[in-house]
Amino acid sequence: LKMSWFWLYLPLHLLTGTSLCHAIKAPTTSSQQSFKTNLFNFYHSLILADGKETTIHLLKDIPKRYYFALEEGRVLAPFSITVTPCDVPIEWSILVYKSPPEKAAPGDHVTQEVSKSQKASSIASTIFNYKGNSVETYMGMSSHAALYLLEFLSTERDTHITVYLTTDTTSGHLYPELPADPRINVIGIGHTTVTLTWKHSPSVLQHRESIQYCLLVNEKHNYKSLCAAETAIRSSGMKLPPTLALSLSPYLLEPQQVMILSNSELSIINKVSSGEVRQVCMGTKNTYTVPSLSPSTQYYFDVFIVNLLTNASAAYTGTFARTLEEPEPKVTELKDDKVIHVVLDGKKQKFYGLQYQARHKKIHFTFQLCRGQIRVHITRNGKTVASENLSGLRYFSLKGKLLDTYLVHLRSTEEFNSSVKVQASPHFHKPLFPLLPESLKIKSFSKLRTCRSVTIAWLGTQEESKYCVYRKRIEEDQIWRELQSADRCSGPESRHKSEKVLCKYFYDLNLQRAVTTETIKGLEAGTLYLFDVYLFGPSGIPVRYHSKVVKTRKKC
Repeated sequence: LKMSWFWLYLPLHLLTGTSLCHAIKAPTTSSQQSFKTNLFNFYHSLILADGKETTIHLLKDIPKRYYFALEEGRVLAPFSITVTPCDVPIEWSILVYKSPPEKAAPGDHVTQEVSKSQKASSIASTIFNYKGNSVETYMGMSSHAALYLLEFLSTERDTHITVYLTTDTTSGHLYPELPADPRINVIGIGHTTVTLTWKHSPSVLQHRESIQYCLLVNEKHNYKSLCAAETAIRSSGMKLPPTLALSLSPYLLEPQQVMILSNSELSIINKVSSGEVRQVCMGTKNTYTVPSLSPSTQYYFDVFIVNLLTNASAAYTGTFARTLEEPEPKVTELKDDKVIHVVLDGKKQKFYGLQYQARHKKIHFTFQLCRGQIRVHITRNGKTVASENLSGLRYFSLKGKLLDTYLVHLRSTEEFNSSVKVQASPHFHKPLFPLLPESLKIKSFSKLRTCRSVTIAWLGTQEESKYCVYRKRIEEDQIWRELQSADRCSGPESRHKSEKVLCKYFYDLNLQRAVTTETIKGLEAGTLYLFDVYLFGPSGIPVRYHSKVVKTRKKC
């Protein structure tokens, strides 16, 4: 930018190393101090870049100043300044310094200097000031050359902001445009879902390929900018990739984060102390149903429209909604030693209740998770005695009084079907399931793989049991479905006879040696196989090990 008259005018009094008060006798103390302050402000300021978003870090109670100049000779030059606080409220203002005063009579050196001193304090004027944490934009127009000073101050704590200055208002906007009505509308509320809709941004119609909507869900409050949301999540002790990974780049997530990519939607769930914070990017769809929420919980929803090329964003007006209370589950009576198979529809029926009247002081509850994800909550006479997410096979041994009433509440945490087998029994010496090893994983040995055979191993127990091995040829695109949709409660009766490899008995009183291996032969080269091992106990009810996928060597 051309500084023209201003840099010729201001430095004359300072470049010599002599302050104005030593050069002349100022007419008044106030005008002298005002002029010196104005000069100090500019010489301790930075140039604000034009056409670029600038990140500025502010220390508490220490003002920071930036300046920019409009070129001399431009007629009605427009400009705009957008300031985005990324955390706490800040104070900021714009001062303008217009062209210098007329020249004094030639030869009158003292009068000339005094005139400049007096006029310097009067040419500065504040044209805008603001205090708060909202995104604010100032639109200005200048008909003559001028120098502008921006001052920023944080009085609460150290923070950072972003500032965008542009003097070219005709070639488009850095930030995506919001519609005339930027509100988010809640059009549906369920026990675990909330459906939202919002009006399309004009930017979506013009730049569909580089623009997308992203939704932030949390249990604390709404955020006025994406920058503020990022800062809040980081302050919870988490490290985030830039712009909340909204650009769909393959950033490495922290242990507290879970990434889910389905139906072209990216979801990132952050586990923070104040609850979950979810980020979902859904392309250019302007209606979205938020799934898997907790019943009777208030959530805050913010929608941001993001330019993937520049990472610039604009925030819709946030909203909030409270999910419906958890309905009373259907209650079924549990009887001694009887196994009940409960299936929960992830969309229609997510809750189920079981009631058991104790006829003994000690009760043994057994849960075998068959499919999906389920949370179990057990109460005795209205008081909670156990609550956790089920994983595989789980036992609860509880001690109470005769005729105690136990209620078992089951809740699906998935959108698709979940199922579990449940048994209540006072007979500890008659377990429903066999004694389990320390791990139900199947191990394969890469060095022992050939084109025609695979060697696998699994752990056994100190109790003699029957183990049956099954194999199934699969394709690459079937792996995820086979591993995720498998019914872990189903036994070999659901398998085709041709898939059976062998059955064997073994045990070892020394658990360190309770390991068996098996080499499966007669396989095809370069082919994927799914291997399963079933463990049978005295009751005959099988337990399925975790499936293992192994590929034979292509060349030997």
